[in-house]
Amino acid sequence: MTYSHRIDTFEKNTPLAVPVSGTAGLQVVIGLSPVNMADDPLKAVNNPVIARTYNEAASQLGYCTDFENYTLCQSINASFMVFPVSPVIFINVLDPRKHKKEYSREDILVSSRIATVEDIGIFLEDLKVSVTGEEGETELERDKDYVVEFNTVGGLAVSLLSSEKTNGANRLKLTGTQLDPSKVTKEDIIGGYNVATGKESGIELVRQVYPKFGLVPGLLLAPKWSKEPEVAAALAAKTEELNGTFTCECVVDMDTGGNTVYSDLKEGKERQGFISRHGILLWPKVKLGDAVYDYSAVWAAMTAYTDAVNGDIPAKSPSNELLNMSAAVLEDGTEILLDTAQAELINSYGIVTAVNDNGWRAWGNNTAGYPSVTDPKDRWICCRRMMSWYRNHFILSYKDKVDDPMNPRLIETVVDAENQYLNSLSNTGYIAGGQIRYNEEDNPASSILDGRIIFSTQIAFWTPAEYIRNDIEFNPSILQSALGGV
Repeated sequence: MTYSHRIDTFEKNTPLAVPVSGTAGLQVVIGLSPVNMADDPLKAVNNPVIARTYNEAASQLGYCTDFENYTLCQSINASFMVFPVSPVIFINVLDPRKHKKEYSREDILVSSRIATVEDIGIFLEDLKVSVTGEEGETELERDKDYVVEFNTVGGLAVSLLSSEKTNGANRLKLTGTQLDPSKVTKEDIIGGYNVATGKESGIELVRQVYPKFGLVPGLLLAPKWSKEPEVAAALAAKTEELNGTFTCECVVDMDTGGNTVYSDLKEGKERQGFISRHGILLWPKVKLGDAVYDYSAVWAAMTAYTDAVNGDIPAKSPSNELLNMSAAVLEDGTEILLDTAQAELINSYGIVTAVNDNGWRAWGNNTAGYPSVTDPKDRWICCRRMMSWYRNHFILSYKDKVDDPMNPRLIETVVDAENQYLNSLSNTGYIAGGQIRYNEEDNPASSILDGRIIFSTQIAFWTPAEYIRNDIEFNPSILQSALGGV
């Protein structure tokens, strides 16, 4: 420790906004991350990780601004920078042991003894740096001739130290190993169970979230990849009977390369074949500055944030909520500007879109099951999410009662406690009303002897005020009365 006898200051980095905490809309995001930047690259492969801050996510998964290839970075950005909400579960499928390639780059310009490399995914442990000049190549020694670190966008900053090899150097050559996200396929995202190794991968790992973290998924998403029908179907399959008992929803992107005209989205939805009552289908992409996001990453973060600031209960519809974006775009960057009539047509197909109304807003209340599904609990996004949330609440609240003696005290405990809770939800405006009962006709002696008990709950959620109208009539008598009073 150095001896200090002085007055001094230290400048700290500006902290990001503290994320609000909520689990009603717990995001589970499947995709790719630049694991070469992670503290432990192999630990981040097909292993669900939880993050409550940007720094925690970046250290476990790596972070860069190449959102097209490294799709988990979209949700890291959206969840910790655009809508500060936590926690978030991430599942990375990019494996540096197989999704890689050889890397070589020559004639990298050195300016003020620093060389900036924009390429993302380079492994520092495999990196070789050489000085190139008239006499050929001279390999440099790390920490003696140069130091290297990742820059803010995921590339490299190579700083030359003063040494005999580096003095006068103006060109560098780099060789090594680089991640290759193009080798990842939709089969990697979908994943599965390997009988030989007993290991799960991809979307199949959603099963591990509750046993590992004690948290129930709220929203499943795979930005960019979910536009593939097989990936969307795999996400939807995980929304029901998760861990044999839980229920959640999934957020799916539409292809904005093949679906470019709003009036053709009905056919586009049919081609994608996604009509799940547990699904939210989104079109198009969204943009903030130069950064382009798949809509699912931003919509899910916004929805989780909306839940968190509303009592961590998903009663509030995420429609008409600000997206904190600057544009809506297609795959090729073409900006989309929808008016109300166009957005209504898209909504009628069971698709959520975005409109600019004093700021870009999510627009749409229907699940992907609509218009085929018209049951209010399955049509409206907020009602569907409330039903899933309430089912999960009941399981988590009373699972410790399983295997207790089936006596009147057990029945009274559940009925009294749950009616009290339902009344509190009603009094605070989260639900329209609800009541739980124990009916003897639902529990015959044969069921009791078989160890089975059934309760019955009646509950109603508030539907969204999707259409508000004021019938305005010109009344001549009012004019006559006003003139007569002159």
